[in-house]
Amino acid sequence: MEEALPMTQREAELIERLRHVGLRPTRQRLALGGLLFQGDDRHVTAEQLHGEALAAGVRVSVATVYNTLHQFTEAGLLREVVVEAGRCYFDTNTSEHFHFFFEDDARLMDIHGTNADALTQVLPGLPVAPEGMLVERVDVIIRLRRA
Repeated sequence: MEEALPMTQREAELIERLRHVGLRPTRQRLALGGLLFQGDDRHVTAEQLHGEALAAGVRVSVATVYNTLHQFTEAGLLREVVVEAGRCYFDTNTSEHFHFFFEDDARLMDIHGTNADALTQVLPGLPVAPEGMLVERVDVIIRLRRA
């Protein structure tokens, strides 16, 4: 019988993070969460994360990656950024902020120092939400291409 390896601090923190938002720390969630939350904030597509998982020796289907990303998003661990129909990124930075999207290489980047207060300067005529509704968030994506 194989002896279990000791848990690292990072693994223990991820397990606690998942449990805190009501998600069971399954093998797949831990493996994908370990890849997602291993450093600085980042933007990934499901296909990119699937490729990283395979490269790391994690046997997981693309469907499982999509399901896990959506579960993490619903739990508040990720923010989904839809760039256009059929193209979305999952952002580990869940704070309110805007993005640059580089059309030439399909790269998404945070615009630092942006928030709801800055939005009124960018879009001074932002309409008021209809009665009985609250603005959940506003996504601003500034698309760039090489000159």
